[in-house]
Amino acid sequence: KKCIGLKHRICMVSDFFYPNMGGVESHIYQLSQCLIEKGHKVVIATHAYGDRRGIRYLINGLKVYYLPLQVMYNQSTATTCFHSLPLLRCVFVRERITIVHAHSSFSAMAHDALFHAKTMGLNTVFTDHSLFGFADLSSVLTNKLLTVSLCDTNHIVCVSYTSKENTVLRAALDPEIVSVIPNAVDPTDFTPDPCRRDNSKITIVVISRLVYRKGIDLLSGIIPELCEKHPDLCFLIGGEGPKRIILEEVREKYQLHDRVRLLGALDHKDVRDVLVQGHIFLNTSLTEAFCMAIVEGASCGLQVVSTRVGGIPEVLPDELVTLCEPSVRSLCDGLETVIARIRTGNVASPATIHHKVRTLYTWRNVAERTEKVSFNNMLEIFVGCTLTFKKRLVRFF
Repeated sequence: KKCIGLKHRICMVSDFFYPNMGGVESHIYQLSQCLIEKGHKVVIATHAYGDRRGIRYLINGLKVYYLPLQVMYNQSTATTCFHSLPLLRCVFVRERITIVHAHSSFSAMAHDALFHAKTMGLNTVFTDHSLFGFADLSSVLTNKLLTVSLCDTNHIVCVSYTSKENTVLRAALDPEIVSVIPNAVDPTDFTPDPCRRDNSKITIVVISRLVYRKGIDLLSGIIPELCEKHPDLCFLIGGEGPKRIILEEVREKYQLHDRVRLLGALDHKDVRDVLVQGHIFLNTSLTEAFCMAIVEGASCGLQVVSTRVGGIPEVLPDELVTLCEPSVRSLCDGLETVIARIRTGNVASPATIHHKVRTLYTWRNVAERTEKVSFNNMLEIFVGCTLTFKKRLVRFF
C-alpha cells in the first residue's frame, strides 16, 4: 500500500489546450512537463483544433491526442458520453493509463473522461479552475453535471480555498477528498525591464479577455474618469472579446485615441513584452477562482490593483496588491492611491517585487503537491476500491 515513489501513466483530459490560449491550457502544459521531469509518463487528450488533429509531440516527448470530436460551444465538445467512449478508451488502453486527470468543469470532454475512466476501473483526479453561481440556469445545469461526474472521483483539486468551498457546495462533496493547490507562473518568463517604461507618463496595463465576467464594463467607467484627472495617464489593453466595442465607444466619445491603445488578442509569448511597458497592472474581474494575471503582472514588477472577488485575496500578500470593491468608484480610489505613491516614489522597485513573487508560485511545487495529494498519499486510489456498477448508480442518484 505504500505508493511513495511509484511512477504512473497519467492522461490529462480537457477541451482546453493549445493552440487555444488561457489559464487552463497553461496549467495542463506546465503541470505535465513537471510530472514528466519527476519520472511519470504523461499524455494529453483534447479535441481537434481545425487542421490540428491526430497525434502531436511537444517538448520532452509530451504526447498530445487531438481527437475528432465535434465542438458545440466556446471550444467545448457536446456531452453525450457515448460518442467519446471509443476514442478515449483507445487512448487509455493504448497508453496503459493508470490515472485520468480531468481539468475544468466547463469541459464536457473532461466529464466524459471521468465517467469512462471509472467504468474501466481507472483512478481519477479532477481539477476545478472556476467559480460558479447557484441561481441562473446555466449554473444549475453545470452543477448537476458536476455532481454526477464527481460522485465517484477519487480526488478533487481546487486552485483556491474560495474555489474549494464553491466546488464542495456545488457538487455535494466530502471536503476531505478536496485539496487546494494554487496555479503558478514561470518566473523566468515574466521578468521586469524598467528600461521599457516611458516614465514621462503613467501607464496602466490591462490584459484580459474582453467579456462581461472580466469586468470590462467597470473598465469603461474608469478610463474617462481617470484620464480627465490625470493628463499623463495612458491605458494599454490587451485581449479580445465581445466587450471590445464598449471600449472603442469610450475611446471615440472622449477622444482618447492617443491615450488608450487596444492591442487585440496577444500570444502568450508577447504578454511579458506588454506588461513591462506599464507601471500599474489593473484587474477588474467580477469573479475569479485564482487570478494568474495578477501574479504575472507582479512578477514583471508592476503595482497591482484588483477587485476583491473570489479567490483573489488569497493570491498575493497585502504589500503587493491593492484590493478594491468591484465598483467604478472603489477602483478609481485604489488607482489614485497607487498613482500618488508612484509620483512620490513611495513604491518598491520592480526587481524587489519580482524577487518576492518568484518563489511564491512555481510549477515544480504545484507538481510535487499534486503528486502527493492525488497520486501517492490518497491510499483509497490504490487499494482496489473501484465501485461496482450498482454502487455507482446509487451514488449518481
